[in-house]
Amino acid sequence: MRWMKGVCAGLLLAGLAVQAEQAAPALPKLRLEAARVAVAGLSSGAYMATQAQLAYPEVFRGAALVAGGPYGCAGGKLETALGPCMKGTAAPDAAALAAQARQRAEKGEIGALKELAHAKVYLLHGRADTVVAPVVAEAAAHFYQSLRDGVPGLAGMQVVDDGDRDFAHNLPLAATGEDCGKSVSPYLGHCGFDAAGEIFRRLYGAPKHAAVAPTGELRRFSQDALRPGGADAFLAAEGFLYLPPACAAGKPCGLLVALHGCKQNAEAVGEAFVREAGFNRWADAYDVAVLYPQTRASFAPLNPQACWDWWGYSGADYDTRQGVQLRWLAGAVRALGLPAAR
Repeated sequence: MRWMKGVCAGLLLAGLAVQAEQAAPALPKLRLEAARVAVAGLSSGAYMATQAQLAYPEVFRGAALVAGGPYGCAGGKLETALGPCMKGTAAPDAAALAAQARQRAEKGEIGALKELAHAKVYLLHGRADTVVAPVVAEAAAHFYQSLRDGVPGLAGMQVVDDGDRDFAHNLPLAATGEDCGKSVSPYLGHCGFDAAGEIFRRLYGAPKHAAVAPTGELRRFSQDALRPGGADAFLAAEGFLYLPPACAAGKPCGLLVALHGCKQNAEAVGEAFVREAGFNRWADAYDVAVLYPQTRASFAPLNPQACWDWWGYSGADYDTRQGVQLRWLAGAVRALGLPAAR
């Protein structure tokens, strides 16, 4: 009888292991079109989006920043992140940050800026935002404009600054309600403006067909399986991937990496961001998969609100090609099938 109990216990553990693997499989291989890979983010996700584009411009051809500031703003200091880079107590010097980015590119710390020659950048921020001041978001636009004007060959980079709308620190939704002027969980403001739709239009052009209710599949996947070199990227164990029917069927597909803001990860708001932000229905209309990576909260290193690292909690190289979260993001895109550069 004792041996039977042992066998049963072993089978139970094996079954649980199989269930765990089924609950969080690896990312599927898609027929990704390299020219249609972009990144978008809100707040800390916006800061991470600009870091991703500058560190890996050959991967992220487009970027949408919602309520975020310029690349390199924090300079590795939390106090700078919380002050000038959020409250705008001293407006970030966009021209100086652009010059610094050029120097970092020359050293190979970030990607070759020539890869931004045909990049699309959309910057969205609300006039009622008291978390990330409008002057900080404007500095992000000035950063890209300075970069475009100061680097030969970047005249074709498209930079659109959309800062004349009245909403607070949230991602605006097409539906209307009473939370547009507030910054409250899950940070999806019912403003009568479809930010997700505008992001898709700015990054991908006209849709292939009309946007309706999403008909694709929202999957979980193992984020731990993508740890770069086994290093902890300070992410949750699982993330989400939305697959439009065309992408699931093996047709050519674009990719949008959608980065949540602080306190907007699944542990904090459930599936509100990954289901209700509005990206999925537009993903169907554009044949674009949406990757929703998830951070995790921690006190060591200090990141209790599960923000993306834009000030250095993951290491001094957090905003370079060696940054562990940036390497994770680039690795995730490659795992999904990004074609090798020619």
